[in-house]
Amino acid sequence: MTTTLEQLKRVTSVVADTGDIEAIKQYVPEDATTNPSLVYKAAQLPQYQSLIADAVDWAKQQSGDVLENTLDMVSVKIGKEILGVVPGFVSTEVDARLSFDTVATVEKARRLIALYEELGVSRDRILIKIASTWEGIQAAKVLEEEGIRCNLTLLFSFVQAIACAQANVTLISPFVGRILDWYKKAEGVDGYPDLEDPGVKSVTRIYRYYKQHNYSTIVMGASFRNTGEIKALAGCDKLTISPALLEELNGSTETLDVRLSNDQASDDAKWDELSEQAFRWEMNEDPMATEKLAEGIRNFAADLRKLEDLLNDQFLAKAS
Repeated sequence: MTTTLEQLKRVTSVVADTGDIEAIKQYVPEDATTNPSLVYKAAQLPQYQSLIADAVDWAKQQSGDVLENTLDMVSVKIGKEILGVVPGFVSTEVDARLSFDTVATVEKARRLIALYEELGVSRDRILIKIASTWEGIQAAKVLEEEGIRCNLTLLFSFVQAIACAQANVTLISPFVGRILDWYKKAEGVDGYPDLEDPGVKSVTRIYRYYKQHNYSTIVMGASFRNTGEIKALAGCDKLTISPALLEELNGSTETLDVRLSNDQASDDAKWDELSEQAFRWEMNEDPMATEKLAEGIRNFAADLRKLEDLLNDQFLAKAS
C-alpha cells in the first residue's frame, strides 16, 4: 500500500523541520529547515560533538567575538552536514535579535554565506532564514538582488506575504499551527475542521494569490500541529514537517486528496506596491499576526540564548 507520505511527495515538496541527520535520512525529504531551537537540540546529540569542537577551535583563531563566531560556524557546519543527505536547500537562520535591523541582517547573511562558501558549499543550496518584519523583508530584498536566496519565516498575515512577494524573496514560511493556536485561544474552541483551520485558510489564500498574480515566491507551509493541517494543504509548493508528523504520515495509507493547484483562482485583486506605513498599518490591524510575530521573535531569541549558554558551559569554558 502507498503511504500518505508517499502520496504527499507526489504533489508537494516535503521538507524536514529538524537538524537531526538520522531523522532526515529516514524520511528522504527534498530540503531541510533549521532554527535556533533545532540547532540547540542537534548540538546535544553525540554525533555533533566533534563538529562543535572544531567550530570552537576555528572561532578562537578568528578576530571578533569568539561566541558569535562559534554560533555562526556551528550553524553552517550543521547545515553542511544536512546538505549531505538532502538534494535541495537547507535554511539557516539569522540571529532573531537582528529582526528590526536591516543593515545588521544583511551583514549577518553575507557572513553566513561566506562561511558556507569557505566550506565548499554553493550559495545556491542555502536559504537565509529571516523574520518577516518590515526590516527583515527589506534585508531580503537586498540579499536577493545579490544572489543570496531567502526564506522569510514567522509569517502570519496576508500583508507579510504581499510584502515578501513584492521583494522577490525566494520562499516564505507561513506558520499554520501558531495561527491555529491563537484562534483556538481567542475563540475559546478546541479545534476546527481541517479545511476551516485558520492557518490552513491563511496559506490557501496566500498560495492562490501568488499563483493568480504570477509571483515566483515559493509557499512553504510550516509549524503544523497535526497531520490534518498537512493533508488540507496537499499540493502546496512545499511543506516543512517535523519528524513526529512525518512518522505519522508514513504510517498511514489514507488516500490523499490534492487541495491546492496552480489553476485555482484567487479572490484577491493584485495589491499596489506597499509602503512601510501601509505595511505597519495592516499589521497593526491584525492582532493575531502582531502578537505571534513578536512572540516568535522572542522565542527564537530565547532559544539562541540557550544555545549560547550550552556552547559557553560545555565547549568554550573547556577550551579556554
